[in-house]
Amino acid sequence: MTAPHHIPDLFALSDIHGPVLRPGDPAYADEVTGFNLAALHTPDIVIGATGPDDIVTAMRWAKATDTPVAVQATGHGANFPIEQGLLINTARMTDVRIDPTSRTATIAAGAKWSHVMAAAAPHGLAGLSGTSTDAGVIGYTLGGGLPVLGRAYGYAADLVRSFQVVTPDGLLRETDPEHEPELFWALRGGKGNVGVVTSLVTDLLPLPRLYGGGIYCPGEHTEALLQTWADWTRTVPDEMCSAFTILRLPPIPQIPEPLRGGFWARVAIAWPGLPAEGEALIAPLRAAAPVAVDTVEVMDHAALDRIHMEPQDPLPARESCLLLRDLTPDAIRTFLEQAGPTAGADYPLLMVEVRHMGGAMARPSAVEDAVCSRDAQYFVDSVGILAAPPAAEALEQATARLYSAMAPYGTGHTMVNIHGTPGDEQDIARAWTPEVYARLRHDKATYDPANLLRYGHAVTPA
Repeated sequence: MTAPHHIPDLFALSDIHGPVLRPGDPAYADEVTGFNLAALHTPDIVIGATGPDDIVTAMRWAKATDTPVAVQATGHGANFPIEQGLLINTARMTDVRIDPTSRTATIAAGAKWSHVMAAAAPHGLAGLSGTSTDAGVIGYTLGGGLPVLGRAYGYAADLVRSFQVVTPDGLLRETDPEHEPELFWALRGGKGNVGVVTSLVTDLLPLPRLYGGGIYCPGEHTEALLQTWADWTRTVPDEMCSAFTILRLPPIPQIPEPLRGGFWARVAIAWPGLPAEGEALIAPLRAAAPVAVDTVEVMDHAALDRIHMEPQDPLPARESCLLLRDLTPDAIRTFLEQAGPTAGADYPLLMVEVRHMGGAMARPSAVEDAVCSRDAQYFVDSVGILAAPPAAEALEQATARLYSAMAPYGTGHTMVNIHGTPGDEQDIARAWTPEVYARLRHDKATYDPANLLRYGHAVTPA
């Protein structure tokens, strides 16, 4: 653990309603621990914020004392440890208010998508969630938000109407397309570089149910299923959302039988249209290879987690990604060489996926934003479980080989939420185009010239 640096007087934090903790305090470990256990935070101070006033107080203290600030709600996106400084934990701020007339939700800083789904479902509405409703809404949306139904409805950032945000000068601001539009631009895709969001207002979908699930084939049929899926994605309507995944699942109780401990090729399906139309559309996939498990069915939107079956318990994970221009025969061959059956039973990546992009995600947002993945037709991402050496070294090597091999087919960019541990400035900049990155640095200089928000996927002020 890094030794704490000198912390100024904490008296100014006495007005905070939530806990103010330092290393050694009994509740400190629970307060700093998030979902990704690979990121074990050791801040000098952690604040359990209960509302916007706590965040305003914390940011004003940080500015006065020149203390760097990090923010965490669920910790799903944490990709490296936060050392020293101030950590603001927003997990207590879970309020969700639904307006069924305007079909909007006002969502507090620590709310998960599961909170939104539970509040919206009685009104026949749903949020534009990603593959796990256990993830926090705010961090996900600040990075653009890649939804399960993205091809049908676009990015989560596209549906945001307004933010309430505390900027590093300690001011609580309201921003939307008419009020501080540059701040609104930077918050939609620019991650947490210009402020700490306390809540947002977003549109909801009038979609209580969808047709979705997974088609699982034994791993030895990976190539047949992948080739069929790749050809199929060139023919389906924009509303058909899917991903091809290679899974090497550990034999643990959290994974249901018969998938537990198996090597699988899967196509995940999400279709918001009529179930009969969806069933007809996916028929070629069901015929591509022997199907061992088929979970595609009509489901409540709130049951979205059943589509991708992501882990529900905290674990130490290493993730990374790459946006692809296209999925050419050479790209498919390279992908299979890296992660397919010939990679071996001890291949360290738990999941390697190719997501079908395009559709509504290829269209510009109605209000300009900082999302820079609209030109990608496909998207590769991977997850491995970090263990002790030498397994950790094998995971890092396999990850590096995969993305080095796939780079010739990529756009040169990543998605900020799934980028993984950021490296130097050149690596951090890969989450945006050069023009957007330069604009974000300018906005950083405007709203955070002292670079207090320097943790995570942070840009430096221009």
